[in-house]
Amino acid sequence: MQNQQNQQNQQNQQNQQTMQHLVITGGNKGIGLSLVQHYLALGHQVSVICRHSSPELAALNVRVYCGVDLADPLQVQAVAAEFAAASVNVLINNAGIFSQESLQDFSPERVMAQFQVNALAPLLLSQAMLPSLRAGSKIAMITSRMGSISDNSSGGYYGYRMAKAALNAGAVSLARDLQAKKIAVGIYHPGFVQTQMVAFAGDISPTEAAKRLATRISELSLTNSGRFYHSNGTELPW
Repeated sequence: MQNQQNQQNQQNQQNQQTMQHLVITGGNKGIGLSLVQHYLALGHQVSVICRHSSPELAALNVRVYCGVDLADPLQVQAVAAEFAAASVNVLINNAGIFSQESLQDFSPERVMAQFQVNALAPLLLSQAMLPSLRAGSKIAMITSRMGSISDNSSGGYYGYRMAKAALNAGAVSLARDLQAKKIAVGIYHPGFVQTQMVAFAGDISPTEAAKRLATRISELSLTNSGRFYHSNGTELPW
């Protein structure tokens, strides 16, 4: 068992030392931007897909595909076609939106928007990018523990919780379906991160979240594909 673990650690180190091509959605700010910066610092090639760029992103040595609405299947197909001749080692589906529905303030439109961006878009992009993914490639879904049904002790946040639960379910099916192609799928809660999405009320920085997520992604394999992890390494309940 110890030998197995040592071999896995050595493989993880080798994976980090080899230059990889990563595609990250929502890489213009917050956790996504920190992921871009983290992987660039390791010497990897990074491409970013986002709706809007940012001065921070524009200052980096990355290929940016901006103006992309991931909720639009036609735009997803178009941006995926840009990678048709490329090989992608890691696809990180990070882009997402957040709204605070309650029973007193419930908006079907906001709920549906969260489903489209948070649940459907990552699956659409993953499917569209399959021609660029090879055996050994990885897909990372940045989800949330708010998508855990058994962890829901406070209620509310209907659209976000439902969308992330749907993303988790879809990601597990994707992991099963891609097993034969030797493509692993990771499902990750980044933590309570200090981003604009939560009015900077988190308990860890985007930089720390990115570092943790990168560690989890480096550990991702066909053995743990389709499992739900906190960025700190704890496995989360469904």
